[in-house]
Amino acid sequence: MLGNFTYCNPTKLYFGDKSLENLDAELAKYGPNVALVYGGGSVKKSGLYDQVIEILKRCGKNVAEIEGVMPNPTLKKLREGIEIARAAKVDFILAVGGGSVCDYSKALAVSVNCDDDPWEKYYVRFEEPTCEIVPVGCILTMPGTGSEMNAGAVITHDVTRQKIGHVFADEAVMPRFAILNPLYTLTLPKRQMVAGIYDIFNHICEQYFSGEDDSTSDYLSEGLMRSLIHSSRIANADPNNYEARSNIMWTATWALNTLISRGKTTDWMVHMLGHAVGGLTDATHGMTLAAVSHAYYSHIMPYGLPKFRRFAANVWDINVEGMTDEEAGKAGLAAMEAWMRELGLAMKTSELGFTADMVEKAADYTIVLKGGYKVLTREEIVEIFKTSL
Repeated sequence: MLGNFTYCNPTKLYFGDKSLENLDAELAKYGPNVALVYGGGSVKKSGLYDQVIEILKRCGKNVAEIEGVMPNPTLKKLREGIEIARAAKVDFILAVGGGSVCDYSKALAVSVNCDDDPWEKYYVRFEEPTCEIVPVGCILTMPGTGSEMNAGAVITHDVTRQKIGHVFADEAVMPRFAILNPLYTLTLPKRQMVAGIYDIFNHICEQYFSGEDDSTSDYLSEGLMRSLIHSSRIANADPNNYEARSNIMWTATWALNTLISRGKTTDWMVHMLGHAVGGLTDATHGMTLAAVSHAYYSHIMPYGLPKFRRFAANVWDINVEGMTDEEAGKAGLAAMEAWMRELGLAMKTSELGFTADMVEKAADYTIVLKGGYKVLTREEIVEIFKTSL
């Protein structure tokens, strides 16, 4: 492990089919006014909404509901939530849903007591909160983003269609607790399940494909990827397999709670490319990542051949003896692509409504980061988008 780093994660996790039983004790730590944030009708259809409302009432909470948070939460929706939360003088925000609901709730937490425009402050200038942050708790219903145990919040601008994520440095933005019950994930449509699986996988890749030292983080990443591949195949064949779904849920959390990023520069360009596609098409996040991944990794592989060789051998069990680094790298990417097709992921951006006339705007909207094996030029970004069509 090279370099110097700090690791702190204050989020308390409750995992398992009895995990909701811990909500009463957690709610007792906060004031009486609670903003309950959730998405569409799934939490009501499943009965989870009624359970949570019952617990909130039992705990004597005044509840202000912010419903209808969409898969790619918008600035307009954030502003609507800010008004509701301010009117209710909320002491606590309870997110019930998937990563988008958790992301939205954290963006709300740093905006409720802030006088500045949240888009300009957090997503244009990338400033840190200078106001009191409302604490957040999460009840997760869809694994994928790891948002239940990190400080990230992605918001899409309604007008420009820019989709931007801000990973806050302040630990107070991170959820105080997260309830992870794998049973809540069993009602997800299969397409959402596999999109979440690839989101998890790519979170690991974004951290793994960086750096050249012998890093413990890479060994952890390889173990997480192998576990996810194994469980994904079981869940894809039998979506109701509790053990597989529980392992997927647990892997999702550890894929992006900052543990495996320690000692790494990290890449995140697949996410930057995917966000540009998602902002313009409103496509499912995990699918946008899948659709740009092969084009991106094929492009940068020559600049990080040793790690791509290791990826083939240690993640996909490919016998790389006698292969050149390039041959091994290509074999690893081919194995990844075959697995993605097996799951039924989108392999081209055109499958998501992305068209050739969107390429230039998407390139304009792609934030260029410098932690991976190749810092992309605008021309390279355009070429990757064209290849992904």
